Amino acid sequence: MKLLIDTNVILDALMVREPWAASAQAVLLAIAEEKADGCITASSFTGLYYLIHKHLRDNEQTKQVLLGLLSSINVLDVTGADCEKAFELPMSDYEDALLAYCAKRHKVNLIVTRNPKHFEGSPVKVIEPDALLKTL
Repeated sequence: MKLLIDTNVILDALMVREPWAASAQAVLLAIAEEKADGCITASSFTGLYYLIHKHLRDNEQTKQVLLGLLSSINVLDVTGADCEKAFELPMSDYEDALLAYCAKRHKVNLIVTRNPKHFEGSPVKVIEPDALLKTL
């Protein structure tokens, strides 16, 4: 099963944001244990770098955290065509529309997010971390 992990789930896990940290960390652990194929978009990765660095305030720690993430998560490319096609989706948030369109192009089975309302109109099915964990 191929999963696109939304930025909020990664941040919940890495920054131990309660009350979501445990389920987010369990999702990442399931991916590390190869129970599912996890991925994020390249555009999400740059945002993650910024937010993790802002939280940790240390270049080396940020680098190590993100390299650890890359050891089990694949990064999906984002093309100019993806950026254009995302505007065609009936979604109000452009960044989420871009994730959804990339998920579609890369044949992702599920988008894992704790904000499913943000993905109304997505061409790819959305699931919350707790619900995903029950299926794995």
